[in-house]
Amino acid sequence: MDIALKKDFLCRWEKHFGQAEKPLVFFYTDDVRYEEFLKPKRERNEPSCLIGQLGQVRRGNILAFNRNTIGCPGGLRYSGFSRTLRFEFKYFLSCGIPGRMEGERYKKTPELVEQLIKESPVPPAEGNLLVFKSWDKIREDENPLVVVFFVPPDGLSGLFTLANFRRAGEPGVVCPFGAGCGSIIGHPLAESRSADPRAVLGLFDPSARPHVEANLLTLAVPWAKFLEMSEDMEESFLITDTWDRLRRRLAALGETNIF
Repeated sequence: MDIALKKDFLCRWEKHFGQAEKPLVFFYTDDVRYEEFLKPKRERNEPSCLIGQLGQVRRGNILAFNRNTIGCPGGLRYSGFSRTLRFEFKYFLSCGIPGRMEGERYKKTPELVEQLIKESPVPPAEGNLLVFKSWDKIREDENPLVVVFFVPPDGLSGLFTLANFRRAGEPGVVCPFGAGCGSIIGHPLAESRSADPRAVLGLFDPSARPHVEANLLTLAVPWAKFLEMSEDMEESFLITDTWDRLRRRLAALGETNIF
């Protein structure tokens, strides 16, 4: 990645979003040097949910995953390492099976789950390792695929509006139903294959939400879309008095106390 771009965005982010949490990025690689950042599927007292594990990255650590170290079947699927679903998944996500399985009741019927599976994008992994790191740790020889923001409502307001800055009527942000990891990996990767990719609003998954602060959602931005948004920052509403009021309110929140 162009290091000048890295520094320029960081300056713009701090100028317009103050001490709001810096975004994460991820990419795939076959470079074995990244294996030092692999962790076991689950260490004692650590969450198996991929969203929960990303708390380490949000605190400044680098984290890599492969098909053997992701402890959640959903994370394994949405990261592209497997297309396999847990046994009787259509019942697990809906009404369950009396006496055998408690359902999560996220869908009314198993048939709706089957339709969801058919329509949910699962791009294959583009390498043996999936690497997450914070924006300030990106190196020149790394090429992020998606930029992921963990943001409170005021910050999300700014990013959402910026994502629509070049749009007339078609939305620049989509909000598909799915797992927390799907909203930051699978769906944005599918969007990145479009000629006009959109950002993906997420972290509405009730199973993933206990692993983040109560006031945060995510916005996952495909790289091409992110470049547009970064370029537009200095001519957008971010330079107006309207945004300045929200910027000061964001500053009052201080840095996020990450789980």
